Amino acid sequence: MAFERLGTATAPRQLFSTTPAQRVALARQQFFEEGVRPSGLVGEAVIQSWLRCTRNHSDRQRIVPFDAVTPSRLHATLARNRELLEVAQQELASMESALSGTDSRVILTDGEGVVVHVTQHPAGAHQPVLRKTARVGVNISERMVGTTAPGIVATTGQACTVDGAEHYFDVLSQMQCAAAPIRDVTGRLAGVLDITMEARRFGFDAASMVALYATTIENRLLQAQSRDHLILRFQASPSLLGTPMEALAGVAPDGTIAWLNGAGARLIGRLPEEACERDVESMLGHDLASLLRLERREAAQPLRLASGLGVWVQARLKAADGADFRHAVAMPGQTSAMATAPAPIETAPSEGGTSQAPEPEALQSETLREHSRKLIEEALAAQGGNVSQAARQLGVSRGTLYRRLREWREEDKSAAPGGFFRGTENPRS
Repeated sequence: MAFERLGTATAPRQLFSTTPAQRVALARQQFFEEGVRPSGLVGEAVIQSWLRCTRNHSDRQRIVPFDAVTPSRLHATLARNRELLEVAQQELASMESALSGTDSRVILTDGEGVVVHVTQHPAGAHQPVLRKTARVGVNISERMVGTTAPGIVATTGQACTVDGAEHYFDVLSQMQCAAAPIRDVTGRLAGVLDITMEARRFGFDAASMVALYATTIENRLLQAQSRDHLILRFQASPSLLGTPMEALAGVAPDGTIAWLNGAGARLIGRLPEEACERDVESMLGHDLASLLRLERREAAQPLRLASGLGVWVQARLKAADGADFRHAVAMPGQTSAMATAPAPIETAPSEGGTSQAPEPEALQSETLREHSRKLIEEALAAQGGNVSQAARQLGVSRGTLYRRLREWREEDKSAAPGGFFRGTENPRS
């Protein structure tokens, strides 16, 4: 077939196709039989997938095997995606509960298209293809099973839907699927979330639903993978914080933006890949010290971004091992490090200009690592060097504190007399 001569379908021919099924049938005829690009009949993502599939699959009528991976590879795949599965567990259960009255199946694949989770209840007799595909370990990438929504997302990283005969292989022509990507802190594709139905059409907006849950899972994954980052939540309305619409950013100890989610990139006006490893002050209009002060407040605070946009922000400090030091609990009769009165922060400027309290020089040079070290030092001092009690106060494990103490002892052998290490050379457990 001479696909190099693909053209655009003429308008008169499109007038005869009124239903989705008719349009797809005409698109397949033009593409596979006439070598004409069926623009306007099916989406560009489907056309590009068909082009890729013609190079890998010559027979569109063959039976797709849907072979599961070997047990050893399955074990390795599940182990490699353990973090993704853990953060997605709550959202997958919520999706399956919402879809329990439909014949839909929730499928989660890794970045390569191998199924790592699928709705537990088996497909019925009227769903012969789902009975084969809805199995953990099956590879449903485009390379293996042709055009599908999860296959396209795994290939392109872009959300899409594939309806009926838009699937490349004839055996999949009764399937409907909608899928969306899940990315990690490096920007790479970590997984694909998919809703699939066989022999029936979706009676709801599957694309919007899968996008909503994929975004929530991605936000959880980004925060879970952050190490030693100040995590910022921000949006134009404080009511959007804690929802799938919240913007997220991870600020590294050196004062650069380590990652942004999609909402964060849109609020800042940059693509996610353009924002990574850029100076936080040039990106957000505030230095690291001023953002650290936000971490001391539970409630969202107003802030003016570099663009002039006013947003509401919450900050949370993540330790290097992923522990959350924000909710340090003070013991009875004692003051938590996080309960101290915060210094004033910059808010949206008024007509008279912005007023900002002077900052101590030590605070201006404070880093995230120093901030978490200070919390641990104060907790240990408050507990008389008892690591177990300090760990409970901070809400972290005793092993975490011992590991931190060893690291700092190696880095700072020459601590001043009376300093932190003098009293903790042999901390009590």
